[in-house]
Amino acid sequence: MLEDYRAGLTVDRQHEEADRARGVRIDCPVLVLWSLRDDLEDLHGDPRLIWRSWADDVRGYGIDSGHHVAEEAPGPLSNALGDFFTH
Repeated sequence: MLEDYRAGLTVDRQHEEADRARGVRIDCPVLVLWSLRDDLEDLHGDPRLIWRSWADDVRGYGIDSGHHVAEEAPGPLSNALGDFFTH
């Protein structure tokens, strides 16, 4: 997990900039889920809008939970994933 944070601050950014320069886009549906009781929207706005700069078919919504969605709202998270993968 710490490696993921390290990459997010270093090499991931370089890869993202290179992909954007080449016009790389995600061409499959993208599901974006986030916590409604976290500061994500306050800091960055609607997460779907961010991902729409990368993909055409962006779906998703906020889930009523704190930062740890999987632990705090497993039912709603499971339902969201099930709906996404079966439709």
